[in-house]
Amino acid sequence: MRKPTAAHEPLIRMAKRGEALPAWQSWGIRILAFLLSLVVSGIVIVAISGLNPTTVFATMAQGAIGTNKRMWVTIRDAMTLLCIAVGLAPAFKMRFWNIGAEGQILVGAIASAACMIYLNTLPPVLLILVMIVSSLIAGGIWGLFPGLFKARWNTNETLFTLMMNYIAIQLTSFFVAKWENPFGSNSVGIINSQTKAGWLPNLLSSGYNGDYGWNVIIVLIVTVVMYLYMTKSKHGYEIAVIGDSENTARYAGIRVNRAYVRTIVLSGAICGLAGFVAVSGASHSISTDTAGGRGFTAIIVAWLAQFNSVVMVIFSFLLVFLQKGAQAIASSYNLNQEVSEMITGIILFFLLGSEFFVNYTVHFRGKKVSKA
Repeated sequence: MRKPTAAHEPLIRMAKRGEALPAWQSWGIRILAFLLSLVVSGIVIVAISGLNPTTVFATMAQGAIGTNKRMWVTIRDAMTLLCIAVGLAPAFKMRFWNIGAEGQILVGAIASAACMIYLNTLPPVLLILVMIVSSLIAGGIWGLFPGLFKARWNTNETLFTLMMNYIAIQLTSFFVAKWENPFGSNSVGIINSQTKAGWLPNLLSSGYNGDYGWNVIIVLIVTVVMYLYMTKSKHGYEIAVIGDSENTARYAGIRVNRAYVRTIVLSGAICGLAGFVAVSGASHSISTDTAGGRGFTAIIVAWLAQFNSVVMVIFSFLLVFLQKGAQAIASSYNLNQEVSEMITGIILFFLLGSEFFVNYTVHFRGKKVSKA
């Protein structure tokens, strides 16, 4: 009789978890990853600059929330990022890869700026409402085209939405040149700086909390509504089913093509609203940098939050905090921007990596005995 031989498994085997982890375990993994990222960042800081890591981290906090002004600027930017991430969530959950948020933000900003310039004689409340509706429509239309092409001809939505970004940038350049003030300055400048027509008004006071209070209210309302839409509505259920399996969705009688178009229009509209928030509630101007790369950063926020609109609030603040903090340490310690961004990258790497351990299990090599 032949002796049994050992059959070896691969050294490392990964498998998707059959059931989702309890919330306390998944968040425990994320918090542990964040703490580990701070340790690694501290080692990098010592190796590169010889600085005390705790001092550097304190400087990051000071740069992001150290004063009332800095805190509210951080809140303002976090709200804009959150609005974009909330807009991307339904499309990405449906596995429609909307990479066109930058363009959707810009066309929403163009629509808002146009209302401020041409309709500045309207009553303030009416003008704000017209700007909101215009930005929603503009962003929705910008999302409609890739949605229709995807539904009709199954085009690649990643490339389509990405190309739409470049068209939106050129449109923005055209309108900046058309509206430049003074002529030849290559800048629109602050729109309606005297009358403040189309500016979101102070909510509580003349301080920074008053200036950006409406940004917070508008975006949080959108966040709550989108959370209810994604978790409680029929359309939200359809998005989840299509994201899991398009064939299953078709078998269940869901009109997949219609859902594609409806969802990407909604996604584009909310990103267009972010353009309104950026113009009316922050810069009061427009340029090709109005989106500022936030359309891509918001993808990270949406993925980290697993498309949960409420959880996106946390990650939006975290990413903006890291960005502001990185700028602070670069200026305080005469470090170049690459070093500060390296620290941010390390933290994001660990946070993104933690999602792997939340969703997958890792098995190391075991042995099986098989009989010949």
